[in-house]
Amino acid sequence: MSLLTDWRKVAYETERTPRDNDLFWGNYFNIEKGIYSQILAQNGTPVTGTVKALAEKFETKIGIMTGFLDGINDSLKTPNPIEEMTEDTEVSLDYDSEKLYYNMVAAKADWLYGLPEWNDILSEERRKELYKEQKASGTVHVEKKPGRNDPCPCGSGKKYKFCCGKKA
Repeated sequence: MSLLTDWRKVAYETERTPRDNDLFWGNYFNIEKGIYSQILAQNGTPVTGTVKALAEKFETKIGIMTGFLDGINDSLKTPNPIEEMTEDTEVSLDYDSEKLYYNMVAAKADWLYGLPEWNDILSEERRKELYKEQKASGTVHVEKKPGRNDPCPCGSGKKYKFCCGKKA
């Protein structure tokens, strides 16, 4: 079984009480925040190593490191082979800073996109742009259907019911 399969079983399939579940994820998010703080503080210098070495470097368990790698994978310049990852798999954390910030906003992870280390990576203006861009991407714009007595949207000047609405 791969590390990712093991992680997903522990994270998503293990039955816990609501309190234990909150404790599990609270602990994970706290560790995740610490890893991101360290990675972002290196200001773009890629972090590389085996899964086991990175877990040791960031003082966490291999399972937690696997969860972290799963979470960051979509924000990397070159994704890691997370599906078949083992302890000895070489991985790289060479992230695209704008994509990472955007994905953190999408995940509603304010504890991550609010880290002070972002100040040295992206300008405040750019962070606001990315935030607005991500929030707008989830907004659905439904065009209002014309009413029977409204002017026809084709521009004929006729009422909708006597023009394009006849076909509807």
